[in-house]
Amino acid sequence: MSIKVSGQNVNYSDSRKHTLPIIFIHGFPFNKSSWDPQYEFLKETQRVIIYDLPGFGKSAELAGETSISSLADHLIHFMDSLKIEKAIVCGLSMGGYILLNAMERYGERFEAIVLADTQCLADNEEAAKKRFDAIKAIQENGLTEFTEGFLKNAFSKNAQETQTIIVERIRTVILSNSSLAITTALKAMAERKETCSALEKITVPALIICGEEDKLTPVSLSEFLFDQIPNSEIHIIPEAGHLSNLEKSDDFNDRLFNFISDIII
Repeated sequence: MSIKVSGQNVNYSDSRKHTLPIIFIHGFPFNKSSWDPQYEFLKETQRVIIYDLPGFGKSAELAGETSISSLADHLIHFMDSLKIEKAIVCGLSMGGYILLNAMERYGERFEAIVLADTQCLADNEEAAKKRFDAIKAIQENGLTEFTEGFLKNAFSKNAQETQTIIVERIRTVILSNSSLAITTALKAMAERKETCSALEKITVPALIICGEEDKLTPVSLSEFLFDQIPNSEIHIIPEAGHLSNLEKSDDFNDRLFNFISDIII
């Protein structure tokens, strides 16, 4: 289904249950289908919403400049369009950057948050350069080489060897996105501001999840979030990489369900 948000189409799925909504923000460079295991797990009992970020999947690009801040604004406009005043929101990787940015500026809109395989730091000079180098390479050579390099870092070694169906599905998802969407998101991440200084002001319940073998946002970065966010809990998923919600979906779902069960009465 789709809905207009600030004049642009957003593609989303909504289980439409009469409970406090749980909104999932996908990571880079995926689409809403990366949350399918969570949607299927929760949809019969909870209001679950997954959506394609602007420019990804079947959602239109933002009308103006894309930044992590503008994507956070877009999340709030999306909630407004669905007449959602408050929600539990879960963001993975870039989705976590968006969520932390929105939390800093629109904290009253969140009942609780879930931060999965993400961090609060801004890119340092070296990390930003790598993203801009990737943008140049994609513009010159297309997405194939970038995708293969990304997959090696996104999945644990075990998943690459034993969960080839999931790896192939994510490969297809990445390649289905436009080069423009991916390079625009790379630029937005390279230029994002830090949100670490606002962590101690978060007062809602927070669950932090990270794959034990996450190479892109190592466990130490999740432990920092846990140390800084007052009302938080942390769960490290053994033998999982950056896409912990896909590699170990049962473990991820169980911890997520226990967390939201204490909030949704």
